[in-house]
Amino acid sequence: MSAEAALRVADPALGRLIDVVIDRAGLQPVPLSTAQSHYEALLRAIVYQQLSGKAAGTIYGRVMALMEGDPLPERLLAVPETALRGAGLSAGKTRYVRALSDAVATGAIDVGPGIDSLDDDAIVRQLTVVPGVGVWSAQMFLIFRLGRPDVLAVGDLGVQKGLQLAHALETVPTPKDVARLGAAWAPHRSLACRYLWKAVDLKLNEALLAGV
Repeated sequence: MSAEAALRVADPALGRLIDVVIDRAGLQPVPLSTAQSHYEALLRAIVYQQLSGKAAGTIYGRVMALMEGDPLPERLLAVPETALRGAGLSAGKTRYVRALSDAVATGAIDVGPGIDSLDDDAIVRQLTVVPGVGVWSAQMFLIFRLGRPDVLAVGDLGVQKGLQLAHALETVPTPKDVARLGAAWAPHRSLACRYLWKAVDLKLNEALLAGV
């Protein structure tokens, strides 16, 4: 049984949403980060927080240029803060990327190959000690960098809005609601998030789902 089929059985309402998404946009496998390292994936996540993809991409390109295209923590720490600000990073993000780089360079956190052997909760605990890396960022790292299959981003607004659509809820569900309703999706909760995000991107509505 495919993961999509398992989700249809576990939650028929989500299954209807999945069917509409597939009909309009095809299957939605979770795309994995093409970053050169786990460090770069986290650096990129911080830069992209709360920005449109185009704007974030421009800023990230400038930051990479400051590191001469070699995303290593030591290289970023050697870049003056004024140069990072000049690249378009806010004061807060400048602090965050430097904090991440310092934590990796000093070994305060380990984002080497060994992190792959840790369970999801242990990785979230390790990463969230770094200023600027919250639970959401750590969960995105799990999903899109490590390819972990059963991560439910309960605090993500796109997931919340997608779930509201799938279940025809009157209000946007709370993180507790998402956790409760999404429990049935295990062990495929990352893929469920992917379809919920895509449904929101496609601007699907309840009428479309009702017509499945």
